[in-house]
Amino acid sequence: MSRTITISDELYVRLEAEARVRGLNSIERLLEEWEHTETDLNQREDVVRKIDGLREHLFTKYGEMSDSAELIREDRAR
Repeated sequence: MSRTITISDELYVRLEAEARVRGLNSIERLLEEWEHTETDLNQREDVVRKIDGLREHLFTKYGEMSDSAELIREDRAR
């Protein structure tokens, strides 16, 4: 099923130009690309929120964890 929306001529021209810049052959493809990009961004933001929650949980449970880089250097020096 397709839908028709009314947009200004100025907006249409800007969308058409943006589609061309991105190498797309239609405004419809541009909108599909934006939808895909937005979905990916939302998924990434969700993952970052989960990582932040895990870090907070680990900090609450174990406290601040020291950087192990110096210990690794010492081990390699032996």
